[in-house]
Amino acid sequence: MLEKVRIVLVNTTHPGNIGGVARAMKNMGLSDLCLVEPKEFPSEVADARASGALDILANVTVVSNLQEALADCQLVVGTSARERHIPWPLVNPREMASIVVPAPQKAAIVFGREDRGLTNEELQLCHHHVNIPSVENFSSLNVAAAVQVIAYELRMEQLAMEKQESVGSDRPSWGTDWDIELADHEELERMFAHLEETLVDIEFLDPENPRQLMPRMRRLFMRAVPDKVEVNVLRGVLKAMQRKLAKSGR
Repeated sequence: MLEKVRIVLVNTTHPGNIGGVARAMKNMGLSDLCLVEPKEFPSEVADARASGALDILANVTVVSNLQEALADCQLVVGTSARERHIPWPLVNPREMASIVVPAPQKAAIVFGREDRGLTNEELQLCHHHVNIPSVENFSSLNVAAAVQVIAYELRMEQLAMEKQESVGSDRPSWGTDWDIELADHEELERMFAHLEETLVDIEFLDPENPRQLMPRMRRLFMRAVPDKVEVNVLRGVLKAMQRKLAKSGR
């Protein structure tokens, strides 16, 4: 179950944290680690902190941007310790695990920079945000510690599902009966680009004064977790609107 879960670290500054994350992942049965523009990697410091999880580091994927890290993922969860200007579907680690582990396809859990986490723009690429409920006056966790908490909850959910299956329980899984694959990140980003273009064409979106329209549209569709057919239907509607505008000479 956990082989389809990817841990993504964005702009990690200290290589020791990468090694600590690798160790936390191996403790809990995770193996897919992706680094977005790390400051220093490969690193002997990372190897030392990995403490036996060198196989995780040997198979790390290093990419230049978050979009590339998420391209083949159908479910994305971003970690956040702060309240955001626009609220997003927010879950705790246990709720996150109950969503991610039963999911039928590839999921990514994204962790931000040591000093400031993920940007608003990066968080808007996520279906859900997960918040570790630490004490209010000291809420920032070391990234390896945060990964350990998340990985533990994923492991516990996996064990619970395996136990239920062993006794023949019909534990519900939101992806079990779905007829179409979920849209992946690249498909969603093309849809959002097409939507924005069309909203400008029909003069509903003013590119000079966009306000928060597109972040709110993102929140609407990400909350729905659309599948491939649903994305194609929406894009077909957008194309029809654009053809109608072209015929009218607008």
